[in-house]
Amino acid sequence: MALLLTWFVPGAGHMYLGRVVPGIIALVLVEGLYALGWFLSEGRIFEFLDPELRGPVATVLTPEIGNLGALIAQLRIVGYGFDVPTPFATHTALGGILTGLSGIANLFVMADAHLDARTPRMRVPNAVHPVRLIALTWLVPGLGHIAQGRKLRGAIVFALLVGFFLAGTWMAEGTNLSRERHFYYWSGQFLVGLPAILSELVSGRPPVDGELRLGDVGLLYACMPGLLNILAMLDVYGVAERRWFGEDDAPSADASTEGGLA
Repeated sequence: MALLLTWFVPGAGHMYLGRVVPGIIALVLVEGLYALGWFLSEGRIFEFLDPELRGPVATVLTPEIGNLGALIAQLRIVGYGFDVPTPFATHTALGGILTGLSGIANLFVMADAHLDARTPRMRVPNAVHPVRLIALTWLVPGLGHIAQGRKLRGAIVFALLVGFFLAGTWMAEGTNLSRERHFYYWSGQFLVGLPAILSELVSGRPPVDGELRLGDVGLLYACMPGLLNILAMLDVYGVAERRWFGEDDAPSADASTEGGLA
């Protein structure tokens, strides 16, 4: 119940559990990000989506789905933008990054509410909070594993996921770093976190001025690591949750699986 309430209204789950102050802070921060992104983009982010793909569930595969209440409000108020094509605002792309960040941030708030609802009065002291670790994993793939002490696995995850993303960006000649050009592929690579966001901000979303021989392959290579990073976050969360509840008492548990990723 706390998780579902948070999905619709950030912080509502914490308030439901009696944690009013954290709930208000989550509400202000998450919805503030979305509101700023909406303002900068003039609410036209979903206008990037090709007209033939627009529909009632077309926005499910976007990072904004993590903040469902705000997403529904935007679709109800402005929908897919203007009927007549008009120039986008100067900071429309930045606005899209902020609304996407709002959705990702609320996923972490949802996880915190879910975990708080299950946490007994007595838990393992000094255990690292699982939400902090999955946030680190989204921010930089592999960083959550390293923070857990699983350094080899973290290094492998970082090398593979960031390496694939950079290789895909190189093959696509940076054209993947544009939500306007590749709406759904952009949503996938957004899950790579900081490497994807910084690459887009630094590149300035280069225009297409010639044939892209490896463009399609590059899109796949750049998007795939974001989807794989979901598995990395689940892996980090599973271990962190067991430690949080004191269910991971065997010191060799990580060592026995350190050599593989399965």
